[in-house]
Amino acid sequence: MAEDINKEEQQLADGKEQDGKQNQADARLQEALKKIEETATEEDPRPSQHLSLRTILGGELLSTEMVRSQIWLFVLIVVFTIVYVAFRYQCQQDMLTIDKMEEQLKDSKFKALSSSSTLTEKCRESHVLDILKQSNDSLLHQADQPPYIIEVPEE
Repeated sequence: MAEDINKEEQQLADGKEQDGKQNQADARLQEALKKIEETATEEDPRPSQHLSLRTILGGELLSTEMVRSQIWLFVLIVVFTIVYVAFRYQCQQDMLTIDKMEEQLKDSKFKALSSSSTLTEKCRESHVLDILKQSNDSLLHQADQPPYIIEVPEE
């Protein structure tokens, strides 16, 4: 009987010890849940409802957590925008230069064609003969006799 009482007391002590451990685990679990509830929210942080020129120029808009966390994205977007604008500007400058050079090439071709036709016209035999007839002081004139070949014997 005494043994039975000791066994029951032992079981009660073991039960109380397990209950104490269970209560400590429950308390730790409750503390952890409270900390999680305090730090985690389902809503996104909202910027202030009052957005004015003063808040923008004062820098309050840039001090929000969302902007600070995405600053490198904004820097990357600005760099890409600058590169895009610079390449577009350079392309437009190159196109203007190409147009000017094509216009100069056309002008040069027309001038070359014009001077070539003028030279061809002035070098024609009929034109040269007309000029010789008009100038009386020239000793040059058109031959009356056809040319003949002089043969020179080789020694």
